[in-house]
Amino acid sequence: MRLTQLSEAFIRSAAYERRFLRKNPWDLTMVVWIPLLTVLLIWWIFSQTQITNLPIGVIDQDNGPVANTAVRYLDASPTLSVRQMYYSAAEAEAAILQRDIYAVVIIPEDFSRNILSSKSAPLILQVNAQYGTHSGIIQTGVQAVAGTLSAGVEIQRLIKQGMAPSQAAIAYSPISIQRISLFNAATDYQQFLASTVIPALLHILAMVIGATTIGRELRDKQLGHWYGFIASAQAYDNLSGSTSANISSNVNNNVADNTVQKIAALSQPAAKLPNSTAKDNTNQKPVSTLPSVHMGVLLFGLLGKYFWPMLAYGLWSILALWLATPQESVASSAVFATYLGLLLLMMLSFWLGAIFTLGSFSLRMGLSATGFISAPSYAFAGVTFPYIAISDSAKHWSDALPLTHYLKLHIAQMQMQAPVAISLPILYGLAIATVVAMMLTALLTKRALAHPERWGAR
Repeated sequence: MRLTQLSEAFIRSAAYERRFLRKNPWDLTMVVWIPLLTVLLIWWIFSQTQITNLPIGVIDQDNGPVANTAVRYLDASPTLSVRQMYYSAAEAEAAILQRDIYAVVIIPEDFSRNILSSKSAPLILQVNAQYGTHSGIIQTGVQAVAGTLSAGVEIQRLIKQGMAPSQAAIAYSPISIQRISLFNAATDYQQFLASTVIPALLHILAMVIGATTIGRELRDKQLGHWYGFIASAQAYDNLSGSTSANISSNVNNNVADNTVQKIAALSQPAAKLPNSTAKDNTNQKPVSTLPSVHMGVLLFGLLGKYFWPMLAYGLWSILALWLATPQESVASSAVFATYLGLLLLMMLSFWLGAIFTLGSFSLRMGLSATGFISAPSYAFAGVTFPYIAISDSAKHWSDALPLTHYLKLHIAQMQMQAPVAISLPILYGLAIATVVAMMLTALLTKRALAHPERWGAR
């Protein structure tokens, strides 16, 4: 089959899908506006790049000078904000349950006296550990305040004993930690979470579109009509002129019943076709003379059918990466490799959604499968929960998910600025998986064309 004939199948299928999207605003919204709003909304949610001023409460049962200093230090901490002073544990507990505050610091009685007497004087922190990120930051902030207070008290005591301030500081803490953050040093949550959450959500939406684009043809019993439309000028070229003309005329006039019958016949090998004496009601040749479905036409037709979603998600991928590019310079090769990986992830998502729908002959089952696989995939990707800490069975599942491998590439190139060569195996793997999924989609579509009796399942 000539390349021009395959390109005509692509163009016809793209035109078919364009007319559908123009007449169905909701499907157009799923392709264009929802992913765009998703990208912008997630980036806006994480526009405050660092977590600051988490509200806490304080119960001061001491009211001494050191206790007052502790309250001032807590409020001055960049990650904490003393929302209110409470006078009973019941009031503080009610505030925590209403999420007015996330923790309460209790300063016990005789706190100042015990410190001045060189006795133990603990600060009691009660934190709502239901929120892991909040509680971790609050615990770190309170611990820093307690360490600062302890250092100040001890250094002052040593100075009163006649020691020089510099010697007193060394004597209090002879061993110090020099901490160097290699990546994401500013704990920028836009770079850490938003830049990885956006591809995860686009992955979910792309799988949904992949399932619905081909699934609605099965649901509405229009799969044969679609193939007849894209193949009317290609697959029937070896028939007589009158036969080809009649078939094209039937397709263009939307004679759906005849089209379904012909496409069903096209999908069967010659040995399994109906009796050669059976003719359709348009006085054409016996259906046994019709050729089989051409895989080239089918493959290029599927590419045309998914052309508009691929184009739209390619543009949104550019937007997502542009937003995710940090202020410091990133090598153009790293940006290109990341974009290519994201583009392959989107294409693979389309084909996976189509595979689940075609494999079950049901749009409902296809959407359920895409939700089961794509929705929790971010949790297994090793971004928020360490990959090395999950169980072996969870690791196997994580390794089977395409999002896991893309996010490894994304983090390595966009955040760690690793050499591109490190991420090349991931690109190769995504490319191979995309090609295999595309061919499997074409084979399943051919199988679906051979079984029109199974069309119409919800």
